[in-house]
Amino acid sequence: MCGIVGYVGNAQAAPFLLDGMSKLEYRGYDSAGIAVYEKGKIRVEKCVGRLDALRHKLEGRMPEGSMGIGHTRWATHGRPSDRNSHPHTDESGDFVVVHNGIIENYLMLKEKLIAKGQKFSSDTDTEIVAHLFADFYEGDMEEAVKKVLKTIEGSYSLVFMCAAEPDKLICTKKDNPLIIGLGEGENFIASDIPAIIAKTRRTYIMSDGEIATVTKDGVWVQDINGTPITKKVFEVNWNAEAAEKGGFEHFMLKEIYEQPKAIKDTMRGRLAENGTEINFTELGWTPEDFTGISKIFIVACGTAYHAGIVGKYYLENLARIPVEVDIASEFRYRNPLVDANCLTIVISQSGETIDTLAALKEAKRLGSRTLAVTNVVGSSIAREADQVVYTYAGPEIAVASTKAYTTQLLVMLMLAVYVGRLRGTLDGNKADALAKGLHKVPEQLHDMLENVDQIKVFARHYGSSLDAFFLGRSLDYAVALEGALKLKEISYIHAEAYAAGELKHGTLALIVEGVPVIVLATQEDVYDKTVSNLQEVKAREAMVIAIALEGDDSIAKYADHVIYIPRADKELAPILAVLPLQLLAYYAALTRGCDVDKPRNLAKSVTVE
Repeated sequence: MCGIVGYVGNAQAAPFLLDGMSKLEYRGYDSAGIAVYEKGKIRVEKCVGRLDALRHKLEGRMPEGSMGIGHTRWATHGRPSDRNSHPHTDESGDFVVVHNGIIENYLMLKEKLIAKGQKFSSDTDTEIVAHLFADFYEGDMEEAVKKVLKTIEGSYSLVFMCAAEPDKLICTKKDNPLIIGLGEGENFIASDIPAIIAKTRRTYIMSDGEIATVTKDGVWVQDINGTPITKKVFEVNWNAEAAEKGGFEHFMLKEIYEQPKAIKDTMRGRLAENGTEINFTELGWTPEDFTGISKIFIVACGTAYHAGIVGKYYLENLARIPVEVDIASEFRYRNPLVDANCLTIVISQSGETIDTLAALKEAKRLGSRTLAVTNVVGSSIAREADQVVYTYAGPEIAVASTKAYTTQLLVMLMLAVYVGRLRGTLDGNKADALAKGLHKVPEQLHDMLENVDQIKVFARHYGSSLDAFFLGRSLDYAVALEGALKLKEISYIHAEAYAAGELKHGTLALIVEGVPVIVLATQEDVYDKTVSNLQEVKAREAMVIAIALEGDDSIAKYADHVIYIPRADKELAPILAVLPLQLLAYYAALTRGCDVDKPRNLAKSVTVE
């Protein structure tokens, strides 16, 4: 997620902008830049890379001025580069913006402005906002901003700066965070509290649709119709470290709670906001693209590999194409039967996983078409693949992946529906039902996160266990694999996941009195078989925690505890069912005193063999 800062006051702006941006580095970024009103003009300085690169560029020539904006960019459109870095301007350089979010209709707007003779200098969606700002400006910043907001579609936090009105900044938001820090003779803007906590603890928390005019002497807030809005001051009582985590104890917990937004962002522009059509304009596939595809390979590591197993179920059942899932480190060495009639999908949060990158190159060498599913624009895997679908999870700081996994599941499901419709293998009614169900997922996840006390109790009770087992069938088995990985990687409890039907083939020997067994029972077509397996472990006096759909009262007869998830189509259940497993792992790790964000022996991105 990008970082935004802004300053207007009596002091020099640049030192605050750089310091504020440094306080947002934890969010992850690939480039940085500032814009300062200096001697009658707006001076923009930006570059790809870390904030230190920008500091080095400014050595001995720091911009001088008391109003400015700054930005650390996490790429979503256009690979990381100097020209794609923020802030962005129109051709004259007099209209400047910084932006966090996605402008969905930027291509259409860009074509219109190009037809009017405007020239663009970047590949980003953000630059369109600067050009619109200039195009609409007729001597009144507020009115120009309102016209921009009525024209663009998508999600955003935006800060506007205009050379003709050097005493004010204007900011607004929709679906992305933005705050205003209140000072004496100076005021601040930021995308998150850590950027301003050293300067003030008095803030306005901006709400969607609000437009704030910020000067050194005050802040005035209105809606898009000009109606004044009275804001309540929010006093920040967190320390600086807690502020980085948004008040959460760990980044992992923060990222678990960010999943509803990450799901929304990944669906945005691909799932019609008020409809059921799923489309990937970045792929532009037609039915003819699949006439020669006889097999799909999905290749990944770790959590992404588990997302790939779920993806196999989706693609085979909805698109009716044979799918093989491989661990990347095995795929590259086993001489796979890949050729030009194959599509190879590689999944990687970072886009830098060395084994996955090597597998991708091997698939290409063998003639396969390739598609990357990744979270990082401009990453090695994104550059190497023929085509890319980005998840918009935002940066993940914790080593244990949470929101990246759920957005990977979402992309795989939407791809399966998209391909199924292209190939004519998916019934229209089923496709519409899944799309309608997807619209509900963010709110369902949010509601689940409102009530986690039961999970905390379970974790405290069973956190001292040495072993735990996860069971499931069909899609539940794939989710069980991820649940077991989460538990062992952050709590260090030995955990194993098994297809429930395999119990009699050796696993029952490990089921003894009191051992925790987490049984997923969300797949109704194999529900009776799963409950039968549950009874088998209960007969050995295991302690059973069941994950089941709301309204399933019968399972409580056999399990010691039941965690319910919202009722949903079987394909949607994995996105919901993994949430309590993430929380169980998190609170078990807390119970055991483990370093949740940095588990021993592990790294966030595995870039060596």
